[in-house]
Amino acid sequence: MTESDAKTCWLCARPLGRKVEWHHPVPKSRGGREVVPLHPICHRTIHASFTNAELARMPAAARALLEKEEIRRFVRWVASKPPDFHAPTARRK
Repeated sequence: MTESDAKTCWLCARPLGRKVEWHHPVPKSRGGREVVPLHPICHRTIHASFTNAELARMPAAARALLEKEEIRRFVRWVASKPPDFHAPTARRK
């Protein structure tokens, strides 16, 4: 996928804003090459919720992340926010 192909966020499916970050569904440290576009807040939420080892064990699809309650709650919360919305991301406990 190229930057010009990016229109919606891979995780939350909202339109992308001015800032786009690129995420490896299979961590780069685990051999992942494919990248997907995300809002910065969505990207930070993924990495605050999962380690690279956990991400490597999951299917490389957004629906796999959405099976986790904390990600579903985040996506419901962020759904009404504008594309360039930003807020501090809580780290994993």
